[in-house]
Amino acid sequence: MTSPGVVHLIDDDPSYLRATGRMLAAEGFAVRSFESGALLLAAVSPQSRGCIVADLSMPELDGFALQSALGRADVTMPLLFLSGQGDIPGTVRAMQGGAVDFVEKHAPRERLLAAIRSALERDAHDSQRLIAHAALRRRFGELTRREFEVLREVVRGQMNKQIAATLGISERTVKLHRTAVKAKIGVQSSARLATLARDAGLFDDGPPS
Repeated sequence: MTSPGVVHLIDDDPSYLRATGRMLAAEGFAVRSFESGALLLAAVSPQSRGCIVADLSMPELDGFALQSALGRADVTMPLLFLSGQGDIPGTVRAMQGGAVDFVEKHAPRERLLAAIRSALERDAHDSQRLIAHAALRRRFGELTRREFEVLREVVRGQMNKQIAATLGISERTVKLHRTAVKAKIGVQSSARLATLARDAGLFDDGPPS
């Protein structure tokens, strides 16, 4: 697993790779350099954090093939491409594939630095969102089977009396379960509870694991 904020730099030109890596390190970035996309793919995982800065035109595995391979491997770090010359069709294709930016190699240094900072900020934001989502799923995962059944009906907008009839339990028991669910999730209103349940992606695949 990579440390947060790592710039994964890929270029088949050793001199460019070395010079750019040193420049980024001097600017305070943590950098890992790779001479091919295949080497990068062997070193990263879905848990890797930071961004990927890749040369678009590389032998064997070019930038577009790398982009596809990263998607298949569920590596979600922001990807920005470097190119030796302007290529509008390539830019469009890269953006459509999910790249966050496209920088010419001969662009001013600040252009590249700004693009990398933006990509790292985006990754940090996405990472925090994923952590929060996982934490929410864990809280819902602490519910008992019956509490989860009651929650399902709450999300559907059912009243206590309706839930009791649906589940074959007393209205008082429904109220107790409803109160317990709110306490475990840390909310006070049923509306907020329903919103969080939807945010957690519940009821599409059963109880959270």
